[in-house]
Amino acid sequence: MRGSSPTVRKRRLVSELRRLREAAELTIEEVGERLECSASKISRIETGRVGVSPRDVRDMLTVYGADLATLEELVQLAREARRKAWWDEFGDIVPGRYVGYEADADSIRTYQGLMIPGLLQCEAYTRSLISEVLPDASPAEIDRRVRLRKARQALLSEDDPLRLHVVIDEAALRRLVGGAEVMRAQMARLLQMGALPNVTVQVVPFSAGGYAAMDGPFVILSFPEQLDPDVVYIESTRSGVYLEQPGDVSWYAEVFERLVKSALSSAASASLITEVARTLT
Repeated sequence: MRGSSPTVRKRRLVSELRRLREAAELTIEEVGERLECSASKISRIETGRVGVSPRDVRDMLTVYGADLATLEELVQLAREARRKAWWDEFGDIVPGRYVGYEADADSIRTYQGLMIPGLLQCEAYTRSLISEVLPDASPAEIDRRVRLRKARQALLSEDDPLRLHVVIDEAALRRLVGGAEVMRAQMARLLQMGALPNVTVQVVPFSAGGYAAMDGPFVILSFPEQLDPDVVYIESTRSGVYLEQPGDVSWYAEVFERLVKSALSSAASASLITEVARTLT
Protein backbone atom coordinates (compact mmCIF):
# COMPACT_ATOMS: atom_id res chain seq x y z
CA MET A 1 0.00 0.00 0.00
CA ARG A 2 1.47 3.31 -1.09
CA GLY A 3 2.36 5.74 1.68
CA SER A 4 2.64 3.06 4.36
CA SER A 5 6.38 2.43 4.46
CA PRO A 6 8.42 3.42 7.54
CA THR A 7 10.40 5.93 5.47
CA VAL A 8 7.46 8.11 4.50
CA ARG A 9 5.83 7.62 7.92
CA LYS A 10 8.98 9.03 9.54
CA ARG A 11 9.06 11.96 7.15
CA ARG A 12 5.44 12.81 7.92
CA LEU A 13 6.02 12.41 11.66
CA VAL A 14 9.00 14.76 11.90
CA SER A 15 7.19 17.32 9.74
CA GLU A 16 4.23 17.28 12.13
CA LEU A 17 6.46 17.52 15.20
CA ARG A 18 8.17 20.58 13.76
CA ARG A 19 4.83 22.16 12.80
CA LEU A 20 3.33 21.59 16.26
CA ARG A 21 6.40 23.01 18.01
CA GLU A 22 6.21 26.14 15.88
CA ALA A 23 2.44 26.40 16.50
CA ALA A 24 3.19 26.28 20.25
CA GLU A 25 5.68 29.14 19.70
CA LEU A 26 8.53 27.22 21.29
CA THR A 27 12.15 27.21 20.20
CA ILE A 28 14.21 24.03 19.96
CA GLU A 29 16.22 25.25 22.96
CA GLU A 30 13.09 25.76 25.06
CA VAL A 31 11.84 22.27 24.24
CA GLY A 32 15.21 20.80 25.18
CA GLU A 33 15.11 22.60 28.53
CA ARG A 34 11.61 21.38 29.34
CA LEU A 35 12.42 17.78 28.41
CA GLU A 36 15.84 17.96 30.08
CA CYS A 37 17.65 16.94 26.91
CA SER A 38 19.94 18.72 24.48
CA ALA A 39 18.57 21.07 21.86
CA SER A 40 20.62 19.11 19.30
CA LYS A 41 18.52 16.01 20.00
CA ILE A 42 15.32 17.90 19.16
CA SER A 43 16.98 19.33 16.06
CA ARG A 44 18.13 15.89 14.88
CA ILE A 45 14.63 14.50 15.42
CA GLU A 46 13.01 17.30 13.43
CA THR A 47 15.44 16.89 10.54
CA GLY A 48 15.03 13.11 10.47
CA ARG A 49 18.68 12.42 11.22
CA VAL A 50 17.81 10.18 14.17
CA GLY A 51 14.89 7.95 15.00
CA VAL A 52 12.20 9.07 17.40
CA SER A 53 10.59 6.74 19.90
CA PRO A 54 6.88 6.75 20.77
CA ARG A 55 7.86 7.96 24.25
CA ASP A 56 9.81 10.89 22.78
CA VAL A 57 6.78 11.81 20.69
CA ARG A 58 4.48 11.61 23.71
CA ASP A 59 6.78 13.81 25.79
CA MET A 60 7.21 16.40 23.02
CA LEU A 61 3.50 16.63 22.28
CA THR A 62 2.71 17.04 25.95
CA VAL A 63 5.03 20.05 26.01
CA TYR A 64 3.33 21.38 22.86
CA GLY A 65 -0.12 21.05 24.43
CA ALA A 66 -1.41 18.77 21.65
CA ASP A 67 -4.88 17.27 22.06
CA LEU A 68 -5.33 13.59 22.87
CA ALA A 69 -6.36 12.59 19.33
CA THR A 70 -3.25 14.19 17.82
CA LEU A 71 -1.06 12.62 20.48
CA GLU A 72 -2.43 9.13 19.85
CA GLU A 73 -2.17 9.54 16.07
CA LEU A 74 1.47 10.63 16.12
CA VAL A 75 2.51 8.07 18.72
CA GLN A 76 1.09 5.39 16.42
CA LEU A 77 2.93 7.00 13.50
CA ALA A 78 6.14 6.76 15.54
CA ARG A 79 5.56 3.04 16.07
CA GLU A 80 5.00 2.52 12.35
CA ALA A 81 8.10 4.57 11.47
CA ARG A 82 10.26 2.18 13.51
CA ARG A 83 9.16 -0.93 11.62
CA LYS A 84 11.65 -2.84 9.52
CA ALA A 85 11.27 -2.62 5.74
CA TRP A 86 12.29 -5.21 3.13
CA TRP A 87 15.10 -2.95 1.87
CA ASP A 88 16.78 -2.69 5.28
CA GLU A 89 18.87 -5.77 4.47
CA PHE A 90 20.44 -3.78 1.62
CA GLY A 91 21.29 -0.79 3.78
CA ASP A 92 25.02 -1.25 3.23
CA ILE A 93 24.75 -0.85 -0.55
CA VAL A 94 21.88 1.57 -1.12
CA PRO A 95 20.40 4.65 0.57
CA GLY A 96 17.38 3.17 2.34
CA ARG A 97 15.72 6.57 2.52
CA TYR A 98 15.57 6.79 -1.27
CA VAL A 99 14.31 3.23 -1.75
CA GLY A 100 11.64 3.90 0.86
CA TYR A 101 10.50 7.04 -0.94
CA GLU A 102 10.51 5.18 -4.25
CA ALA A 103 8.43 2.34 -2.81
CA ASP A 104 5.80 4.79 -1.54
CA ALA A 105 5.69 7.13 -4.53
CA ASP A 106 2.73 6.91 -6.88
CA SER A 107 4.63 8.66 -9.66
CA ILE A 108 8.25 9.38 -10.55
CA ARG A 109 9.70 11.76 -13.12
CA THR A 110 13.38 11.32 -13.86
CA TYR A 111 16.07 12.45 -16.24
CA GLN A 112 19.28 10.55 -17.05
CA GLY A 113 21.95 11.71 -19.45
CA LEU A 114 24.58 8.98 -19.40
CA MET A 115 22.85 5.75 -18.46
CA ILE A 116 19.51 3.97 -18.58
CA PRO A 117 17.46 4.67 -15.42
CA GLY A 118 17.67 1.82 -12.92
CA LEU A 119 13.98 0.93 -13.01
CA LEU A 120 14.25 0.23 -16.75
CA GLN A 121 17.55 -1.65 -16.84
CA CYS A 122 17.75 -5.26 -17.96
CA GLU A 123 19.79 -7.61 -15.77
CA ALA A 124 22.77 -7.87 -18.15
CA TYR A 125 23.02 -4.08 -18.36
CA THR A 126 22.81 -3.75 -14.56
CA ARG A 127 25.55 -6.35 -14.06
CA SER A 128 27.83 -4.72 -16.60
CA LEU A 129 27.25 -1.25 -15.19
CA ILE A 130 27.95 -2.31 -11.60
CA SER A 131 31.09 -4.19 -12.65
CA GLU A 132 32.41 -1.11 -14.45
CA VAL A 133 31.41 1.51 -11.86
CA LEU A 134 32.48 -0.66 -8.90
CA PRO A 135 35.43 -2.70 -10.18
CA ASP A 136 36.26 -3.98 -6.68
CA ALA A 137 32.75 -5.36 -6.07
CA SER A 138 32.70 -9.10 -5.39
CA PRO A 139 30.39 -11.44 -7.36
CA ALA A 140 28.26 -11.78 -4.22
CA GLU A 141 27.86 -8.00 -3.91
CA ILE A 142 26.98 -7.69 -7.59
CA ASP A 143 24.35 -10.40 -7.14
CA ARG A 144 22.86 -8.50 -4.17
CA ARG A 145 22.74 -5.26 -6.12
CA VAL A 146 21.03 -7.00 -9.04
CA ARG A 147 18.53 -8.59 -6.65
CA LEU A 148 17.75 -5.20 -5.14
CA ARG A 149 17.30 -3.64 -8.59
CA LYS A 150 14.83 -6.37 -9.56
CA ALA A 151 12.87 -5.88 -6.34
CA ARG A 152 12.63 -2.15 -7.06
CA GLN A 153 11.55 -2.79 -10.67
CA ALA A 154 8.60 -4.85 -9.40
CA LEU A 155 6.92 -1.54 -8.53
CA LEU A 156 6.15 -1.11 -12.24
CA SER A 157 4.13 -4.32 -12.51
CA GLU A 158 2.05 -4.29 -9.31
CA ASP A 159 -1.76 -4.22 -9.35
CA ASP A 160 -1.53 -0.48 -8.61
CA PRO A 161 1.74 0.19 -10.42
CA LEU A 162 4.10 3.09 -10.05
CA ARG A 163 3.71 5.67 -12.83
CA LEU A 164 7.11 6.37 -14.34
CA HIS A 165 8.06 9.10 -16.83
CA VAL A 166 11.69 9.02 -17.92
CA VAL A 167 13.59 11.34 -20.23
CA ILE A 168 16.90 9.93 -21.49
CA ASP A 169 19.66 11.51 -23.54
CA GLU A 170 20.42 9.71 -26.81
CA ALA A 171 23.94 9.26 -25.44
CA ALA A 172 22.60 6.75 -22.91
CA LEU A 173 21.29 4.62 -25.78
CA ARG A 174 24.54 4.65 -27.72
CA ARG A 175 26.99 4.12 -24.87
CA LEU A 176 28.05 0.45 -25.17
CA VAL A 177 27.70 -0.66 -21.56
CA GLY A 178 28.62 -4.34 -21.61
CA GLY A 179 28.96 -4.45 -25.40
CA ALA A 180 26.57 -4.73 -28.34
CA GLU A 181 24.75 -7.86 -27.19
CA VAL A 182 23.96 -6.37 -23.79
CA MET A 183 22.79 -3.14 -25.39
CA ARG A 184 20.48 -5.00 -27.78
CA ALA A 185 18.87 -6.64 -24.76
CA GLN A 186 18.63 -3.27 -23.08
CA MET A 187 16.98 -1.65 -26.09
CA ALA A 188 14.44 -4.49 -26.15
CA ARG A 189 13.79 -3.91 -22.46
CA LEU A 190 13.22 -0.19 -23.03
CA LEU A 191 10.71 -0.90 -25.81
CA GLN A 192 8.92 -3.50 -23.69
CA MET A 193 8.64 -1.24 -20.64
CA GLY A 194 7.78 1.83 -22.68
CA ALA A 195 4.75 0.00 -24.04
CA LEU A 196 3.24 -0.30 -20.55
CA PRO A 197 0.39 2.15 -19.84
CA ASN A 198 2.09 3.40 -16.65
CA VAL A 199 5.51 4.01 -18.24
CA THR A 200 6.49 6.87 -20.55
CA VAL A 201 9.91 6.84 -22.21
CA GLN A 202 11.19 9.87 -24.11
CA VAL A 203 14.60 10.44 -25.66
CA VAL A 204 16.31 13.78 -26.22
CA PRO A 205 18.06 13.31 -29.60
CA PHE A 206 21.49 14.71 -30.40
CA SER A 207 19.78 16.95 -32.93
CA ALA A 208 18.09 18.86 -30.08
CA GLY A 209 21.38 20.53 -29.26
CA GLY A 210 21.69 22.01 -25.77
CA TYR A 211 18.77 21.58 -23.39
CA ALA A 212 17.67 21.94 -19.77
CA ALA A 213 19.30 19.64 -17.17
CA MET A 214 22.32 18.67 -19.24
CA ASP A 215 24.38 19.36 -16.12
CA GLY A 216 23.03 16.39 -14.18
CA PRO A 217 20.36 13.74 -13.58
CA PHE A 218 17.56 14.08 -11.04
CA VAL A 219 14.43 12.33 -9.80
CA ILE A 220 11.13 13.90 -8.71
CA LEU A 221 9.07 11.64 -6.44
CA SER A 222 5.36 12.33 -5.88
CA PHE A 223 3.22 10.64 -3.23
CA PRO A 224 -0.48 9.78 -2.98
CA GLU A 225 -1.13 11.72 0.25
CA GLN A 226 -1.25 15.52 0.38
CA LEU A 227 0.55 15.33 3.72
CA ASP A 228 3.59 13.99 1.82
CA PRO A 229 4.85 16.70 -0.55
CA ASP A 230 7.08 15.96 -3.55
CA VAL A 231 10.80 15.30 -3.09
CA VAL A 232 13.65 15.87 -5.54
CA TYR A 233 16.57 13.45 -5.31
CA ILE A 234 19.96 14.22 -6.82
CA GLU A 235 22.40 11.32 -6.70
CA SER A 236 26.16 11.67 -6.57
CA THR A 237 28.89 9.04 -6.58
CA ARG A 238 28.93 8.50 -2.82
CA SER A 239 25.81 10.18 -1.50
CA GLY A 240 22.56 11.83 -2.45
CA VAL A 241 20.83 15.16 -1.85
CA TYR A 242 17.14 15.48 -1.04
CA LEU A 243 15.39 18.76 -1.86
CA GLU A 244 12.03 19.33 -0.19
CA GLN A 245 11.56 23.09 -0.18
CA PRO A 246 8.60 24.02 -2.44
CA GLY A 247 10.73 26.45 -4.44
CA ASP A 248 13.36 23.80 -5.22
CA VAL A 249 10.78 21.17 -6.14
CA SER A 250 8.92 23.64 -8.35
CA TRP A 251 12.14 24.59 -10.14
CA TYR A 252 12.94 20.97 -11.01
CA ALA A 253 9.34 20.33 -12.07
CA GLU A 254 9.65 23.22 -14.53
CA VAL A 255 12.98 21.86 -15.77
CA PHE A 256 11.35 18.48 -16.37
CA GLU A 257 8.57 20.09 -18.37
CA ARG A 258 11.18 21.77 -20.56
CA LEU A 259 12.93 18.43 -20.98
CA VAL A 260 9.68 16.82 -22.13
CA LYS A 261 9.30 19.53 -24.78
CA SER A 262 12.91 19.04 -25.98
CA ALA A 263 12.51 15.27 -26.22
CA LEU A 264 10.95 13.19 -28.96
CA SER A 265 7.43 11.91 -28.43
CA SER A 266 7.03 8.42 -26.98
CA ALA A 267 6.37 6.97 -30.45
CA ALA A 268 9.31 8.78 -32.05
CA SER A 269 11.50 7.78 -29.13
CA ALA A 270 10.56 4.12 -29.63
CA SER A 271 11.50 4.47 -33.30
CA LEU A 272 14.90 5.91 -32.36
CA ILE A 273 15.50 3.12 -29.83
CA THR A 274 14.64 0.56 -32.54
CA GLU A 275 17.00 2.28 -34.96
CA VAL A 276 19.83 2.26 -32.40
CA ALA A 277 19.25 -1.44 -31.73
CA ARG A 278 19.57 -2.21 -35.45
CA THR A 279 22.97 -0.52 -35.63
CA LEU A 280 24.41 -2.65 -32.81
CA THR A 281 26.70 -5.30 -34.25
